[in-house]
Parts: sequence; structure tokens; C-alpha cells
Amino acid sequence: MVRGRIPAAVRGRLVPRSRLLLPAFNLHLQSPAICRSFGYPPVPTRKYGTTRNEDGASADVKEVQKSGQHDTAAESAAATAGQGTKSTQAPASKAATSSVTGSTVVSDVQNWEYDPNIKVESFKDLPHANFGVNQHIPFDAEFKEVLKAIPWQFRAPIRYAFAYGSGVFPQSKASGKTPTEEELRAIHPKAPLAVQRAQDGTPKMIDFIFGVSHTQHWHSLNMKQHRDHYSSLASLGSGAVSYVQDRLGAGVYFNPYVVVNGILIKYGVVQLNTLEKDLTQWDTLYLAGRLHKPVKILRDDPKIRLANQMNLLSALRTALLLLPPNFTEEELYGTIAGISYLGDPRMALPTENPRKVKNIVGNNMANFRRLYLPLIETLPNVDFNDAGAGTKDWIWDESKNLKLAQDMDPVKRGNMVRRLPKAFRSRLYFQYQKKLAIPAEDFRKMMEESKDEDAVAFKRREGGGFERRIAQDDPVELRNYIRTVIKQTISWPATTQSLKGPLTSGFQRTWRYLREKMDKYRQGKQAGKEEVAENDSKSGSGSAGSEKQ
Repeated sequence: MVRGRIPAAVRGRLVPRSRLLLPAFNLHLQSPAICRSFGYPPVPTRKYGTTRNEDGASADVKEVQKSGQHDTAAESAAATAGQGTKSTQAPASKAATSSVTGSTVVSDVQNWEYDPNIKVESFKDLPHANFGVNQHIPFDAEFKEVLKAIPWQFRAPIRYAFAYGSGVFPQSKASGKTPTEEELRAIHPKAPLAVQRAQDGTPKMIDFIFGVSHTQHWHSLNMKQHRDHYSSLASLGSGAVSYVQDRLGAGVYFNPYVVVNGILIKYGVVQLNTLEKDLTQWDTLYLAGRLHKPVKILRDDPKIRLANQMNLLSALRTALLLLPPNFTEEELYGTIAGISYLGDPRMALPTENPRKVKNIVGNNMANFRRLYLPLIETLPNVDFNDAGAGTKDWIWDESKNLKLAQDMDPVKRGNMVRRLPKAFRSRLYFQYQKKLAIPAEDFRKMMEESKDEDAVAFKRREGGGFERRIAQDDPVELRNYIRTVIKQTISWPATTQSLKGPLTSGFQRTWRYLREKMDKYRQGKQAGKEEVAENDSKSGSGSAGSEKQ
């Protein structure tokens, strides 16, 4: 098998083909003259940044400091992700060269999951300086600054924030279309040029998730500042809003179709503890599934970075259990991206593009590599089996679809089963208890023996006889059971999350959202028909050519 140049990815030293970040200057500066001198429009000012309350009194100094630290941490990680080689055309040997530093990093990545520091209070407590930088996708500098300015328009403290979806990462090829002023203003009343360029002539609402420490306190502050963001539910007070958020659905409260800095956005609010639990245990997979795909992290948090690294590794292991011995990158990333849609009720109704997963992967191959190559490198049972992994600069070549192979040894696959997230693994065990007809008392004792693990962290867990029996099951049966568990995990939280939409967003906004989703469904169906017709046409032409010969 070909090891390729993946160690460069592990060290976070890959450079994309997008515009490089300016290394020596901080574009947070509010001086229009400085911005114009580098060809950038002035970025939106950080109007609040959690520094002032509505009555003018100073906000909690600790909250201000933490917001700034978490913002700076995201900036630093993104810069690290974009550093290293001076050009994407750098010599291949440089990326493949082993060094003491590189080996240490790989070793750290392999060891952190077995003995992580669960008392993570700051970024210094993470396993090493570059830990988790693969989560920070290199990004267009101007568009990034526009997105980073959004959380600063909220007085309520935001500890973790990311932007995601088709408004941030295109899910279709560049069309070159230029929208009319009317089309643009129908979505973004006053969109910066960076947003217009990034969305390639098709203006879209931009989605955000905000991680907060205390939901009721956060909504109380936010309702004073942005009462127009909320539905009539807010008239009952922040207690009612936080109750609906935390007790119904997946623990997320969405405010869609609000304008911030001239940009139409939707933002979801989640308590950090809820997010961390979903990332490490997969109790709902609602937000963990979103983070399986490339997102733009705008404000980072050390505990969430550690938890998300566990989440990404779990997604990779689950995909490997679903895949055959030999597969392609597109199949791997498609399987990972599809996990969160398996039990989503929107996929069973005409309210989502049926080609969504294919569009996400097909137009973001390099971003998926940036996210998962460092983790593929650490697993002992999967590797690239393609000469293309030895070519220069292949990682940023969107047209490549390399082959991989995994070791189907039951011991290694049993270890993967044992290291799945706790809540998810328990559901899978229950399925196999029924299939293998294990007596309830024996099954209870077996589960008791596994309770020495920490509920949050991974420890060095080796699969035993039960896990190996699962791993050795008929591949079709195993895939069916895993898919069943995924659906069980996602279905109810996703359904209740959708049902509380009219309550949290209001009927008018909910109806607008449904109309847009149904439009995407029709567009996806039409695109699928056109692709089938095109393939049939090509097949017909090929058959005719063969007959003539």
C-alpha cells in the first residue's frame, strides 16, 4: 500500500489553492486605509463583542476575555492549517519527509485517544500545539473575515461558533452567473463583495451554530438586543425559550431569516455541554453529524476541539464498518457525509435535495481530505492503495478519486466496534443481543464489565469476543444493523427538532423555509433525471460506435 504524503496533513502543513492568508497582518484592524492598501474592503466593525450591556454597563470581564481568546484560537489554528509549504507546487519529497517533529506529532495523534487529558481548560492542555488543526479548513481570507464579524454583533457571550452549509461551502460547480441587484437584495440586503463572490452568483442564507455556556442567560441577553430575531415564544420570557431549546428535539434553538451586517443568516444556539456530549457519545448525532462535514470554525473552544476530534475519528470508523475491503475516497467521504441523513425525516419527504450527499462530497473533495487524511494516517487497518497518492500535490486535485483498502481482520474490526461512541455502541450491542439471543443477565454482566471507561473520554479499549462476533457478522447484516442504529439515533431528535420549528421560528418563517427546501428537492430530482438522460445518451453513442466497428 502507498503511504503517500499524508504525514504533511497530520502536521497541518497543507496549503490549498485558495487565496493565502496574509501571515504578518491581522485583518481585524478597523482602519479602512490599511485594508484598502492590500486590496481588501473594510471589514465590518466588531460592534459589541460581549463588552457592553444594553444599559451601557461593562459586561463580565471574564466573558469578554474568553470570547477574544476563543476567537484568537480559531484564527491561530486556521493560520497553522494554511502554513508550511510556500506553494501548492512544493516538491513532493518535502511533504513525505519524515522528521523527528513529524514523527512526534503522529505519535501524539495515535496516543491522545487512549489517554486524553479530560480536564481540558485551555488550548495548552490539548495533546500538542497542532492538535485538531485539521478541523480548521483553509478559507478565502475576505469571506472568512466577513463570517468572523457576525458573532461579534451579539452582546450575549458566544464561546464556540462555526458556519456551515451550502452558503459557505458550495455544493455545485461554479456557474459564473452574476445575480441582478434585485436577486441579491432578495436574500442579502447589503452583502459584502466577499459574500457575493463566495456564493458564485447564487445568494443563499448562511447558517451558523453558536455554542454558549448558559442558555437561559444567553437568550435573556440576546432577546434584549435582538427581540426581532425571535418568534412570539419569546414573549413568555427566556425561561420558556431555554426550556423549549433544552427539553425538545436535539437541544438546539434556531432563529432563521435574520439580517446581521447586511447578510441573511440562520443561527442555532446550543449549550456547550449538550454539544460536547453529542460529539463524544452520539446521543442524537444532530450536531455531531453536521461536524462530520467541512465547516468553518470561527470561534474555537479547547473541550469542543478535543470532542470533535473524537467525533471525526468515530465517523471514520463507522464508515469503515459500512464499507467493503476496497473502496474509493468518494465512497468513504460519501458514507461519512451520509451518516447524519440516514434517519433525517426531511430525506424521506420532498423537503430536501435527494442528491445532497453527492453534491457535498463531489464539490468539497479537497476539504474532506483536509479533515480526514490525518486520521486515516493514524488508523492501522486502512491505507491508500493507489499510485496516485505518490504524485505531487494530489491532495488539492478535486478531479482525483483515489482507491483505499482496509484490513478485515476481526480483531482490528472488533477494536473499532469497541471504540465507537458510548451511546451509539450501546444501541448496537442491544441489536446484537437480540440477534445472538444472549440472556439478559449475561448481557447485563457483560455491560457492567465495560463501565470502567469514562463517559467523556476514550481509553485504550480492546474489543473482546462479543465485539469480534459483531465484526465477523455477514457484511450485509452488519451494515443493516449499523444503519438501523444510526436511524434510531437520529430519527426522533431530528423529527422533534423539525416539529418545534413553527414554535421557535414562527409559522411565516417556517413556511418560507419549507418552500425553499421543496424547491431544492425539485431541483435535485430534475438534475438527477438530466444526469440519467445524459448517461443513457453516452451509452447509446458508445453502443452505436461499437456496432459500426
